[in-house]
Amino acid sequence: MTAEQVRFSPDERLEVVTIPVSDVERAKEFYLRLGWRLDRTPPAKVQVTPPGSACSVQFGTGLTTAEPGSAQNMYLCVPDIVAERNRLVELGVEVGDYYHTGGPVPEPGLHPERESYRSHFPFRDPDGNAWLVQEVTSRLPGRIGPGPTAFTSADDLAQALRRAAAAHGQRPKSPDDPESAWPEWYAAYLVAEQTGGGAS
Repeated sequence: MTAEQVRFSPDERLEVVTIPVSDVERAKEFYLRLGWRLDRTPPAKVQVTPPGSACSVQFGTGLTTAEPGSAQNMYLCVPDIVAERNRLVELGVEVGDYYHTGGPVPEPGLHPERESYRSHFPFRDPDGNAWLVQEVTSRLPGRIGPGPTAFTSADDLAQALRRAAAAHGQRPKSPDDPESAWPEWYAAYLVAEQTGGGAS
């Protein structure tokens, strides 16, 4: 597999979502208390960005006709859900209990094996807009878009390298495919797997 074999569509990046609030200053104080960055915006808009997020949240007067508090199930992904819940509690945020998915219905508590994507807890902003915090320690293949790729943890990278090693061992071999070229093959595999470009 070569870089020429991977084809991408033009970038389409979700950069801002708008949430409905009844009191702009109250909402601004709440999200800044969470440690979110206050971005520069035109007048009548407030935009904040969670640490490490490529997508920002915007609110203000007349930006949406939705009822305040009607935004539901917006996901915040974190590498350590226990640390994040403890942090929010210390900040005085009212948070819900842990629950986990993976079975027929959600169940109380953290996922027993702390599998990625399985553990959650909810919280709401002052208007009732609902956020779900989700623990993500290892990304599913194809969840990273074109451009720079990234791994959220050492374990995430280690698992990706194991998959690449397994695929490398199963590939058809030819005289034009020397073993010394494995770093380039691994690199192309990891990028293609993350971007959904058809790792092979």
